[in-house]
Amino acid sequence: MSRYLGLMRSLVIYHNPVTLFGWRRFYRELIAPGDVVFDIGAHVGTRARAMRAAGAKVVALEPQDIFARYLRATLPKDITLLQAAAGGAEAVAEMAVSSRHPTVSSLKTSFVTDAPEKPGFEHVRWDQRQKVKMVTLDSLIAQHGLPAYIKIDVEGFELDVLAGLSQPVRMVSVEYLPGFIDLTHAVIDRLDTLGAYEFNPVKGERGGFLWTDWRDSGEMRRWLDDLPADAPSGDLFARQVRT
Repeated sequence: MSRYLGLMRSLVIYHNPVTLFGWRRFYRELIAPGDVVFDIGAHVGTRARAMRAAGAKVVALEPQDIFARYLRATLPKDITLLQAAAGGAEAVAEMAVSSRHPTVSSLKTSFVTDAPEKPGFEHVRWDQRQKVKMVTLDSLIAQHGLPAYIKIDVEGFELDVLAGLSQPVRMVSVEYLPGFIDLTHAVIDRLDTLGAYEFNPVKGERGGFLWTDWRDSGEMRRWLDDLPADAPSGDLFARQVRT
């Protein structure tokens, strides 16, 4: 029963009409009709639906059983849904699952170990384990084409996801968690090895950039370092610098 309560909680938070409308409007400005996009960590499908509404060809990955079942029943049929995680190698991995807070289920062992000491995670318990199939971004590209955008929201596993990518893409977004800023710095380091990127954050589920301009990695790092540990999470967008 707690798993279904967790699903309902996620739907209330992330899949309400106001949030969905905001992301649809946002993605219409970023994505062109026909663009291939990857949604890594689709959860209840809010972003996948918004990107499809912008005309994108969406490939959505969601490893958790309860979310994958919900998505199979509710996503538009022209969205490609894979019940899988993304990582650095083709493998089978073990995910720590929180029944009551399923959106913070994670493949990152250190994230699960450290999270109870971080603001906002005090009452979270990871009470189940699930075996999940893992694929790489490179294998997805080989099958579906080079994406214009990759959205990654995987609770501390973002760097591992990017380890499976060997070439730059036009735009990437990753979730940032103020209590785990070191993980976001590592993501910026990884993007720097792939190409030249500039950055812009989105706070929470607002569906809008914080800055009117895009800034370099140094300024992005300083902004992250100034965040209080109890600040809301959000998304860090990185786009290739045009030459």
